[in-house]
Parts: sequence; structure tokens; C-alpha cells
Amino acid sequence: MTLYSWFVFFLAVQIIHFVGTWKLYQAAGRKSWEAAIPVYNSIVLMKIISRPTWWTLLLFIPIINLIMFPVVWVETLRTFGKKSTLDTILGIFTLGFYIYYVNYTQKLEYNKDRKLTPENKTADTVSSLLFAIIVATLVHTYVIQPYTIPTSSLEKSLLIGDFLFVSKVNYGPRVPMTTVALPMVHDSIPLTKRKSYLSWPQLPYFRLPAFEQIKRNDIVVFNWPVDTVHYFYEPKGRPGVIKPIDKKSNYVKRCVGIPGDSLSIKDGFVFINGKKLILPERAKPQYSYSVALDGKTSIDFESLFKELDITDPAGFRSEKRDTLYFRALTEAGAERLKNTPGVTAVKREIDHGNDNAIFPHINKWNQDNFGPIYIPQAGKTVALTNTSLPFYKEIITNYEGNTLELKGSKFIINGKETNTYTFKQNYYWMMGDNRHNSEDSRYWGYVPENHIVGKPVFIWMSWDTNGKGINKIRWSRVFTTVDGEGQPQSYFKYFLIVLALYFVGEFFWRKRKQNKA
Repeated sequence: MTLYSWFVFFLAVQIIHFVGTWKLYQAAGRKSWEAAIPVYNSIVLMKIISRPTWWTLLLFIPIINLIMFPVVWVETLRTFGKKSTLDTILGIFTLGFYIYYVNYTQKLEYNKDRKLTPENKTADTVSSLLFAIIVATLVHTYVIQPYTIPTSSLEKSLLIGDFLFVSKVNYGPRVPMTTVALPMVHDSIPLTKRKSYLSWPQLPYFRLPAFEQIKRNDIVVFNWPVDTVHYFYEPKGRPGVIKPIDKKSNYVKRCVGIPGDSLSIKDGFVFINGKKLILPERAKPQYSYSVALDGKTSIDFESLFKELDITDPAGFRSEKRDTLYFRALTEAGAERLKNTPGVTAVKREIDHGNDNAIFPHINKWNQDNFGPIYIPQAGKTVALTNTSLPFYKEIITNYEGNTLELKGSKFIINGKETNTYTFKQNYYWMMGDNRHNSEDSRYWGYVPENHIVGKPVFIWMSWDTNGKGINKIRWSRVFTTVDGEGQPQSYFKYFLIVLALYFVGEFFWRKRKQNKA
């Protein structure tokens, strides 16, 4: 929906509210016109139902308001004497339109001093549960979100089984574009193949102020730009579901190119503006290697893999058993192999030739030799030619919502002939450190700014499925930061100390209180 569409929709909601409640406002001693003034009518309604004025804010926060609307409907009905279970059910399942019935057909008795606390244990439990859901949804949507690492694309920096906290505030919390969805659920309902949201109505993209901008080498969580699904229920003949932006699958990669950069890849190494990208100490990029063996010396491969810290089962031997191939090995690991008895040569495998699977799918480059390309920056203008169009076509038509026609050598955008295009938003280039085991921007291109979710800041748990017993937990990774200089450091022991001090302090406080009694 456009801003104009949302304005019309907002006015329609206000009219519906006014028509259904103006008599209630009068019965409460207010003026009927107060029910018609947007936002102000909500503030007045909070006073009528004896609820805090700040509840008004919750009515205008996407997703949160889906929980608040039923609460306000029920509170309104109870304020005017409709307290039965049937009244509550009718208020909720008619989407508030039961209030129309009360407004026009019932004798209105305003209970200004009604009891606000729950009258029984069940009601108290429901009230507490709703409050907990609202707080958790606020935190999950706008502050911090848990995330699990599912693949090895950032191996060494982030491992499969790492449980992260992803900060929404670092890059600015993104207001949900999908306004009707289950709280704290992404694209599908758990244990089902049903989507958890309605595709309409959609809010325009809006992001709250950020603490920082995305920098090169930042690890970023974002919505996968080319994501569609094929498992939601839908009529036969349709290939998949085109998801709203904020319901596309969450990916985590390293940002190696920011808006305005010129990026190229030479023999697997990233170059930005002609200079080789210097990765932080914590980043340990991995490449494919072939290791030639003399065939005579016995090698303890299990111990070797452990020494090289190969967590991804990536080593395999050739049919002749004279060569060992690694799909994910660090440069330091390769150097270590060169000094291993029985190893005669270590060679990094580099792709040559052309691969049509590589962006922009013109059979020109491959995953190890790519570019240079320009990473679009908001407000910058590029020339449109038959050569440049493959790089920007998806941006023009999909990410920025224009129409595009080609008439011979002429470009028609939104009905007007042009030979240039000005970008509306920033774009980023995301790659995995595990260079030959990462589906990233090399395959599907730029990541738009409106797809950015947040910044991983903290590993609160790390689970190793191959471990045994207590060693299933990677204790050295528990309570470690994702970003920062030097090697990761666990703060778990400090957490345990603080936790112990808390319980000891609480014990002595209670004991002292009992002695005074």
C-alpha cells in the first residue's frame, strides 16, 4: 500500500470508530465529535474506560495493536455493563462490531468507577499472559530477536548451532510492513505448513533512527531478497508464494561492500575500490584446497581434522586416493598441512571460466573471479545501457517498484523515456566467509536497505550436535560477543558470579526480614 492508500484506510477506520461509538462517548459525559478526531479519540477513550493514556501508543504500533484492539473492545463493553462471557466472545469474534449493537440498541449505563482488577483467577491469568505477550512482542519486533545459525557459510566466526541475539536498534528498528501476523512468529505457524500472516494490508517501509550505519565487515542479518516458498497451501498451478519483504527468510552474512563501493573478486579475494579487503582478526575465510599425498606415509586423518579445527565434514579423497580435497579450509590450516608428513603439495582451488548461476546471470564470471561492479547508493544516478541493465533491472522493477519497458534501444520507466536511473535506497553486498559453501550476493545480487533486519551482537548458547554429554554445549562460545577486536571471549563465568551474588544477597535479605518480623 502507498502512503495515500494508508491515509484513506486510516480515515475509513476513524469513520467506522465514530459511527459505532459516538453514543458511548455521550453516555460517558463527553462530546460526540470527540469520537471522530483521529488519535484524540483514542486518548479520550482511554479516559472513558479508565485505562492509562499511554495505551493509545500501543494502538498504533503494528503487530502490537492486533493484541490491543481486542483488549480495548472488551474493556469498552465492560465499562458499559457488558461483562458476561458471551459479551466478551461477541466483542472479540465480531472484530469489535458488537459495540455497534450496544451503541444503538442498548440502554447505555456508564460505569465510571468499575473495578479494574480481574474478578477471578482465570481472568487474572489471561490478563498477565496478554501483558507478557505484548512486552515480549515489543522487544522481539523493535529491540532484540533470537536467531539460530543454520548453515556453515560463516564458519569459524559463527558456527552451526550458535544461538544469537540480533539487535534491531543498531541499524534502526524496522517497523513491520506486514501488519496482520502472529506475534513472535516469522513466516509460518510452528508445526504447520501454513503461513502466519496476511499479505494485505502492507505498510510502506519505515525505519526508526539508527545508532550506527552498516560498515564493511559487519555481520548482518537480513531478509533473503529472492526468497519464495513452495510449501504454503495454495491452489494448483501456482509455483510458490511471493513473500512480503519482512517475511522473507532470515539470512546472516558478512557485509563486504557498502553503498558507493566498486567491488571485485580476484582468485577468491575481495577487492573494494581497487584495494584488497582486510578482514577483522575474528574472520577466518575458508577456501577449497587439494592436498597431494605421497601414498606411502600413514596419516591419522581424524587427529588431523581435529587439529585443523574442521567442524564441517568437508574432507574427501580422490578415487585414486592420492589427493585429499577440502571444501572449507583456512589459509592457516593450509600452511599447517604443508608441514604434515605424507603431504607433497597443497593447492588452493580457484574457479575459472564462466558460470551462468553467478549474478547477474549473463555467463560472464564465476564465484572466484567476479566484477568489478558498482554497489548502488541512494540518490546516485547510473547510465542505462543494454550492458548495465542486467545489474539494475531487479532494482528498478522489484526492489523500487517501477515499471520498465524496452523498445529497441530505448528504456521506458513509469511511462517516460530515459537513459539514466536514480536509486531510491542503499544496497549492500553480502558474502559468507566459507567462500565455496555460501549462497550469497554472488548468486543473487544486491541486498536492499529495506531488507536489513539487524546486527548479531551476542552468542548466548552454542550447541554441537556431534558432541557428547556435557560437551554438546560449546562452553567457550557461551556468552561471547559477535563483534569486537581480538579473539572471542566468553563472559559466562562473570554471568555465573553475578547470578550467585544475586541469590546469596536475596537469601540474606529474606533472612534479615524474617528476623525483624
